[in-house]
Amino acid sequence: MPDISFLLKVSRPRFWFYILGPYLVGLVAAASDLSELWHWSYLALAIYFLYPANLLIYGVNDIFDYETDRLNEKKVNYEALVLPDRRRELWVAIMVTNLPFLAIAFYANQSAVIALAAFLILSIFYSAPPIRAKTKPFLDSAFNLLYAMPGFFGYSLLAGEFAPAALVVAALCWTAAMHAYSAIPDIEADKQAGISTIATVCGQYGTIAICLVLYTISAILSAPYLGFASLTLGLAYVLLMLASFYSAKHGRIFKLYKTFPLINVAAGFVLFWTVALSKL
Repeated sequence: MPDISFLLKVSRPRFWFYILGPYLVGLVAAASDLSELWHWSYLALAIYFLYPANLLIYGVNDIFDYETDRLNEKKVNYEALVLPDRRRELWVAIMVTNLPFLAIAFYANQSAVIALAAFLILSIFYSAPPIRAKTKPFLDSAFNLLYAMPGFFGYSLLAGEFAPAALVVAALCWTAAMHAYSAIPDIEADKQAGISTIATVCGQYGTIAICLVLYTISAILSAPYLGFASLTLGLAYVLLMLASFYSAKHGRIFKLYKTFPLINVAAGFVLFWTVALSKL
C-alpha cells in the first residue's frame, strides 16, 4: 500500500501551481475564444500538471539529493527527506502516476510534443546524472525553465506553433531568478556537501542582485504582450529583492523566503486573469 502522505509531501503541494499555473496561462493565451478550452484532454493534462508532474520533479530531486538533504535543516523540518530505502517506492509512484498522462500528451501536435519533451528532460536531468544541472552554477538556474515549459506546451497544444521567442527569453529570466532566489537558503548545506550552485558561487547578496536584474529584464521583454500587468509584477519582484537585501543583512532571509511561494502564486493568478480577461 503506497504511503499517500509521504508521496504528497514529496510532491511539495505549496509548489503545485508553479507548473499548473503556466499550463493554464498557455492554454488561455492560445485560445481565440474561451469555449475552445472545454475538452477532456485539456482537463486531463491539467490534472497531470497538478500532481503527477510535481511528483516527477521533486521525487527525482529527492532521490538523487539525499547526501545534501540530510545536512539541510529545511529538508528535515520543512520538506521531505527521502531515505535510500524509500527510493524504489518513489520511482514506482512516479512511473505509475506519470506514464498514463504522457501517453495522452504525446498524441498532440509536434510543437506541443517538443515542449513536453523539453519539460521532461529539464525536470529529470536538473537532478539526475549525467547532467545533474543543479551542481553546475548558472546552468542550475537555466534549467529552471522547466517551470515555464508547461505554459509553452499548453500554448502549442492549442495554437499548433511555438510561443514568441521574446516570451521564451522572458520566461527563462523569470524562472532563473526564481531558482537562484530559492537556492539562497541552501547555501550552507550545499557547501557542506561540496555542491556548487549559483548561490554558493555568488553568495547571498550577489545572488539577490542577479535576481533583481533578471526580474527586470523579464518584465521589460514581456511588457509588449502583457502590458501593465508585466510592469506591475516586475516592480513587485524588484521590491521583494530590495527587501531581501535587508533580510539577508539581518539573518532573516529564510523567513522572507517562506513567503516566496505565496508571492509566486499571487503573481500567477494576476497573470492568468490578465490573459483570460483579454479573451472576453
